[in-house]
Amino acid sequence: MGYQVVAVDEIEATPDRPSVQRAIGDAAGLENVAVNLYEPEPGEPIPLAYHYHDDQEELFYVLEGRLVVETPEGDIEATRDEVVVVEPDSPQYAKNPEDASETATVLAIGAPSVDDVHPYEGEE
Repeated sequence: MGYQVVAVDEIEATPDRPSVQRAIGDAAGLENVAVNLYEPEPGEPIPLAYHYHDDQEELFYVLEGRLVVETPEGDIEATRDEVVVVEPDSPQYAKNPEDASETATVLAIGAPSVDDVHPYEGEE
């Protein structure tokens, strides 16, 4: 058995990201699920690029503010206490919109924890 408490505010932000990202899953040593806390300012994206995953399912839980997820089918918007779920092979680009009045706080969970991300450049 194993248990631990992780102080999220003590996790250093991941460098070279477009918004604040705290890698909770890495700090906790999780192997099967990716867990990240994002704090994008108005206009800041969460991912590095418009992308999709082969196998990973993602869930974005909006704790504060707003989140807009661009998709080929149109934008999806979620606010506090709402969740956006993205299935594998579904292109997406999540961000705090330009017209937002505050920093968003978003908990992102992805499983399995695999590096299967691919850039999405539209229909070919």
